[in-house]
Amino acid sequence: MAEQANNPQVNWNDDSMATTYANVCNVAFTQEEVVLLFGMNQNWHGGQDEITIKLAKRMIMSPHGARRLQALLGNLLAQYESRFGPLGMDAGAPASA
Repeated sequence: MAEQANNPQVNWNDDSMATTYANVCNVAFTQEEVVLLFGMNQNWHGGQDEITIKLAKRMIMSPHGARRLQALLGNLLAQYESRFGPLGMDAGAPASA
């Protein structure tokens, strides 16, 4: 019974969820929070002197939540790379299959 209290069943309610695509993410932090800014780079031509990123969403979380997100993303990317091959840091570069 004690184990069940520590691991409650999670029910995901997506009634109010909205989906947004982002190809850019920027981060900032204070001692109390981590801020993630998501947006779209719609500049398809290289060699520009200035690029405008249209920001769409801001996610604010505690540093502890950010650490958990880091662990989740690390696990997800390790699984992805074991299935599809290593990812490079080049934006938009497809993984080798």
